[in-house]
Amino acid sequence: MNPITLLHAALIAACMLLLAGTSRADLPESVARIATALGVDHADVSVWVQELGATEPLLAHLPDQLRTPASTMKLVSTFAALQGLGPAYRWQTEVYALGPIDNGVLAGDLLLRGQGDPYLVSEEFWKLVQGIRQRGLAQIDGDLVFDSSYYQLPEESPGDFDGQPDRVYNLLPHPLLVNFNAVRFEFEPSDRQVRVRTDPVLRNVEVHNRLRVQPGACGGFQRGIALNVLEPPNRDRVMLEGAFPSGCQRYAMTRSVLQPESYAFGLFEKYWGQLGGDLRGGWRQGVLPPHLRLSHDLLEGVENGGESYAAADGLLHVHHSRPLGELVRMVNKYSNNVMTRHLELTLGAERFEPPATPEKGRAATLELLRAHGIDTRNMVIDNPSGLSRTARLSARQLGQLLQAAWDAPYMPEFVSSLSLAGLDGTMRRRFQGSPEAGRMHLKTGTLDHVSAVAGYVQTPDNRRLVVVVLVNAENAHRGPGEEIQDAVLTWVFRHTF
Repeated sequence: MNPITLLHAALIAACMLLLAGTSRADLPESVARIATALGVDHADVSVWVQELGATEPLLAHLPDQLRTPASTMKLVSTFAALQGLGPAYRWQTEVYALGPIDNGVLAGDLLLRGQGDPYLVSEEFWKLVQGIRQRGLAQIDGDLVFDSSYYQLPEESPGDFDGQPDRVYNLLPHPLLVNFNAVRFEFEPSDRQVRVRTDPVLRNVEVHNRLRVQPGACGGFQRGIALNVLEPPNRDRVMLEGAFPSGCQRYAMTRSVLQPESYAFGLFEKYWGQLGGDLRGGWRQGVLPPHLRLSHDLLEGVENGGESYAAADGLLHVHHSRPLGELVRMVNKYSNNVMTRHLELTLGAERFEPPATPEKGRAATLELLRAHGIDTRNMVIDNPSGLSRTARLSARQLGQLLQAAWDAPYMPEFVSSLSLAGLDGTMRRRFQGSPEAGRMHLKTGTLDHVSAVAGYVQTPDNRRLVVVVLVNAENAHRGPGEEIQDAVLTWVFRHTF
């Protein structure tokens, strides 16, 4: 063989070895074909695939392009919260008597001081009210006072993102957010009118029903129902107007229509009455007097019994939330926006002292990411839930986070918080009945023109891979984004690397 031929063969062999040690940058053929058929430019898609423990990715298509992540941003927030607070972390809601108690009667106000419990749902709030009743209090002659000073938030409207302030996904964080401030409206038509029920039934809410039944097939946005809220002081009125098609059966929608304090007051009044209590006053905002504020150590001791209560002047009860390790499942599996914001605010307050602010939360989050070797350059968190048009991160950054989370002490809590393909959460309807079902732990994300997914895939030969797919393209949220995601996930699951 002549020298030129030998040199040529050696160069080819060297190139093959080089290629074998690097990741591919182009989309797999099956994925590229689907993207092209859907009219999605390949430049609008970023993909990162890496085996757990490996130093290099198997596929890296535009991995450093900063993109809008939608709700996959929740991976950042929940990872940081687990590492910074620990899975056993619990929030406290404190209850104080602002006056003397004689024979079960409080001659003064009852103050609730919230610290941002992300999951103070109706059953948890009932436990809080019952805990107060069990302290022997039967009658409150004053007002219910809400202390929300634990949060220091900028002026913001729940309708800022998309002009729909009554949607529960637009809820703003609040240190005393009860039951996600949610009211379920149930509509049932008869021959001439539409009956309306609410859940929960709150005495301090007025529902003005001006709905009428109109002949016709069932259809239309919200079945033709227009809901408007009027908010005079300490009173909430909901106006329902429109024409409800006679062809419709029962219909329901859940909305946030009250001030957080008004909602908490209404539910407290309801439960207090059910437990035989008497509340004589209304509600107002206020701040706990400094001489009644307790040290962290004393609050920790309160749950141990009556002696600690006796040592705490004015303190009646402390309600503890469910542990963070349990709550992150609700955040990631069901993509709860306001819970995510509470996690970040708490992380900031614990790291930099109260009051909690978004700035402290972002600083604490980025600090934790860097400590785990995650590149945060040019990352923009903005709203930690991902409900943002300005949030930015790359597929590589999310991939690094997923690798770090797998190696972190609280990996089991983090991974189990993700949706299982074909089984639960936001992935329950995808890959149903397929070999992939139950073998992918994923977080999804969707905004207008944004579709994303990120998480872990376990292949049939039990290899575990990190997968990130970010699609920022016109109408990606209308189906094309999910089709591209599913094509990538299927390719990863079935491909032989």
